[in-house]
Amino acid sequence: MAAPALERDAALRIGLAAKVLPGVDARRLLDTLVERLGEPLTTERLTKITVTDLKTGLSSLDGEEDGEDAAIGMEPLKLAVRYLWGEESDMPYMPVVMDYQAGDMPGSIRVAIASNSGEELDGHFGSCPHFLIYQVSTEEVRLIDIRKTDGASESDDRNAFRANLCKDCHVMYMQSVGGPAAAKVVRSGVYPMKVPEGGKAREVLANLQTVMAGHPPPWLAKILGVPAEQRTKYAAGGEE
Repeated sequence: MAAPALERDAALRIGLAAKVLPGVDARRLLDTLVERLGEPLTTERLTKITVTDLKTGLSSLDGEEDGEDAAIGMEPLKLAVRYLWGEESDMPYMPVVMDYQAGDMPGSIRVAIASNSGEELDGHFGSCPHFLIYQVSTEEVRLIDIRKTDGASESDDRNAFRANLCKDCHVMYMQSVGGPAAAKVVRSGVYPMKVPEGGKAREVLANLQTVMAGHPPPWLAKILGVPAEQRTKYAAGGEE
């Protein structure tokens, strides 16, 4: 027997909610909602869904090797519920990407930031829906790309898929990353940095700029091309 047709407004709410849930497509969300709420999925029924319902229903996605990364974070779940309730109606905000050509920013490095929304560092490595890609010099921060992680859930190795998305970067910031996943980030040539408290992406990068312009730690000095003997001086306290 064919499933009942969705109301237009209900279908729109489900589509918007799926867009803010990392690793969850509209079909998977639809199946979860039917399981939790029954059919037909009307807008009235959608208002009965709770964050706990959604979290429990989607828990079968929790297949990554690092438990702390695999779970969908509470903020995306809360936002998805607001979409399902009809309290949000606009597409999730995405920042504007600027043009970049090799050589535009001499002395710059490339930085990836795990993000769930806007220009926020609020994502876990294993569950964020996209990485914000910035080119960073001591004088400028430029958002040059937004890389979605949609394909990770179909990959044989989700962590490797995510790491390879950013393999042209030098540094990656995230709220959390497990040991095995961090090792894959390192193997892809990227230096992982955990910032558990998260924050505004550009504020985090402004702090990085300050470090770049001063006495960077040996790992960053190496990325910046500082000679080995000078990196040793930095490690000893930045003495000339």
